[in-house]
Amino acid sequence: MEPLQAASATSKRRLKRGIGVMLILGILIICAFIISMNTGYIRLSPLDVVTTLFGMGTEKQSLILFHFRLPRIVISVLIGAGLAVSGCILQGISRNALADPGILGINAGAGLMVMLYISFFPPVSTGSVFLLPVLALFGAGAAAALVYALSYKRNEGISPTRLILTGIGVAAGISAVMIVLTLKLDPDKYQFVATWLVGSIWGSNWKFVLALLPWIAVLLPFVLYKARVMNVLTLGENTATGLGAPVEKERLLLLATAVGLAGSSVAVSGGIGFVGLIAPHLARRLVGPKHELLLPASALTGALLVIVADTIARWILQPTEIPTGIFVAIIGAPYFLYLLARS
Repeated sequence: MEPLQAASATSKRRLKRGIGVMLILGILIICAFIISMNTGYIRLSPLDVVTTLFGMGTEKQSLILFHFRLPRIVISVLIGAGLAVSGCILQGISRNALADPGILGINAGAGLMVMLYISFFPPVSTGSVFLLPVLALFGAGAAAALVYALSYKRNEGISPTRLILTGIGVAAGISAVMIVLTLKLDPDKYQFVATWLVGSIWGSNWKFVLALLPWIAVLLPFVLYKARVMNVLTLGENTATGLGAPVEKERLLLLATAVGLAGSSVAVSGGIGFVGLIAPHLARRLVGPKHELLLPASALTGALLVIVADTIARWILQPTEIPTGIFVAIIGAPYFLYLLARS
């Protein structure tokens, strides 16, 4: 009984630590949320923000806060959580520490479909707000299916090394196609696409929040429900099969969920990379490998990362705004090289 009691005590300590970490992350997100509401070309003091939230601000302050800043902040939190959980799923089902929606070509596939749409229609037309996540989902799904098919072998399953190399190759090919398409765009659309490709949160009104929220609200709870399945899949294909798990079915279902989270996020955020790589790694260091804690911790870490990056991007070179993806890449690229060197 002693080993069982020791294991139970260890599990309780990890649970308490995980809950504590997530509470701290939640508090940090709230702090970043408040700071972001006060940050911008036209500065609002904390008192101005509070009075405006309670309906006592001026018309100008209400316009700035409710129509420009709040939707963008909410979108930053949603896409950070979506991309982070998508990366956590991919790392779990592939058993590859370098798996990420951007590196595996999923973001590029979603971006290609968005660019094809923009080539023929106005990027901010009424119908495009709710159509873009669906189109991005199809593009991301096609890229994921291609990477999966090329990296899968019948007797070996998915090799982590083969998966990452295939994903990089597919992403490079799709990026080349996107570059060719940009050369044929008119100047206005080219400027929009160029900004979108480096990761700019261009959908910054409540319509985009409503377009993205259902995807995150449905898929995140589903992934949390599958946390125990992911724990089994990380043990390896043979072990998971021996434990009675329908490996191929669960893997494809989780892959589709990761594609849905990444595709819908990319449709609104543009090509923000590395969130799905960094956030799960940081969360794993904080709460451990169990997905019951790792998935929500990854979501909170990703949300915090994107909201901080977006706040800095809006503040550092006022009145000019730098795409959020650049600041995420400044953090993510060295971290990716560090992980690559370790691997």
